[in-house]
Amino acid sequence: MDLQEYFSRISYDGSHKDADLQTLTATFQHHIQAIPFENLSMHCGETIHLDLQATYNKIVRKKRGGWCMETNHLLYWALQEMGYDVCILGGSSYDPATKTYSDHIDHILLKVEIKGSSYIADAGFGGVYQAWQPLLLISGKDQPQTPGIFRFMEDNGIWYFEKVKRKHYIPEESVSPSETPEMGNIRKLYSFTLEPKRIDDFQELNTHLQVSQDNLLQKKSICALQNAEGLRALVGWTFTEVKYNYTEDTDLMQITTLTDEEVEKTLKDKFNIVLENKLTP
Repeated sequence: MDLQEYFSRISYDGSHKDADLQTLTATFQHHIQAIPFENLSMHCGETIHLDLQATYNKIVRKKRGGWCMETNHLLYWALQEMGYDVCILGGSSYDPATKTYSDHIDHILLKVEIKGSSYIADAGFGGVYQAWQPLLLISGKDQPQTPGIFRFMEDNGIWYFEKVKRKHYIPEESVSPSETPEMGNIRKLYSFTLEPKRIDDFQELNTHLQVSQDNLLQKKSICALQNAEGLRALVGWTFTEVKYNYTEDTDLMQITTLTDEEVEKTLKDKFNIVLENKLTP
């Protein structure tokens, strides 16, 4: 595994001599704009191995993406190689349907220490809830970014991560208003503690998500990638392009339903992904 090869994969040619916030931010932004959040392996009959070498080969050499346990694990390795004080944390995602946080850890994120301050770097949440920059770990402070306003809230050692939602404008010809996401000002994302984890702590979760039929990742093939203006996402046969702040406090969403043939072409053209095995969306 080679750091320069990773930098080539994310098209980063800046300096990495200083393990400072500026370099962390630049590396993070290149990472999320080059490496899609995707679970296509489990819809191609491939097994996802939670092994750093396997993850490196998949994402760096085969130019694939990965889910949180893969893309954040790769980022963890890269930041360590660059000299950062970084550790793995475990998160419990929020389920809007039940209005509860998961009772077990089902997400991986990173904490980076720089000059006495802690930052959360999470390159693996995907979609419209993906932060574009590392976030200062401080309770109750609004942190505005291009995708929206993020904040952490802390209570008795448990941290809660949330985003202020913006309106979505969807041109009428592509989708009916009834299908627009329900509005509510705050979208809770996940909770976490600052207890350091090892990647092996997620092996059981990695296996469970691939065999359990009752999780979203099993039910839908997902591929999402951030870009300079917003993001693009392919969920099943539905391709969505989002442009952030199209008008004040409103994001533009354009939604297209694809045919089987168009799915493969879209993965190549929009996400730079060429699959080795047949995808069943």
